Amino acid sequence: MNVLQVIKKNKDYKKIYSRGKSVADPFIVIYSLRNNSDGYRFGFTVSKKVGNAVVRNRVRRIFKEVCRLNLEKFPKGYDYILLARKNISSRKYIQVEESLLKLFNKFK
Repeated sequence: MNVLQVIKKNKDYKKIYSRGKSVADPFIVIYSLRNNSDGYRFGFTVSKKVGNAVVRNRVRRIFKEVCRLNLEKFPKGYDYILLARKNISSRKYIQVEESLLKLFNKFK
């Protein structure tokens, strides 16, 4: 069963932003920080610059679905924050998935 652990607390986000490593492309930035477990947690950030609530929620849903379907491809023992950049709203699901998987391969 693929259950996605989500980061909810602001202090966790701040810790990952300040101490974590990041990789980026024109559409997505991924922050990563080692955690003290053998699992992984994900945080999803979509700024108001991306679009209205409908667009932001669509991007968030795409992020969650890509992560859920590809959990085994992510290195375990890390917390991840996926940050959407402005021009991601025009991208289709498959393009976002491709972009995310390329970025995650940089962490390995």
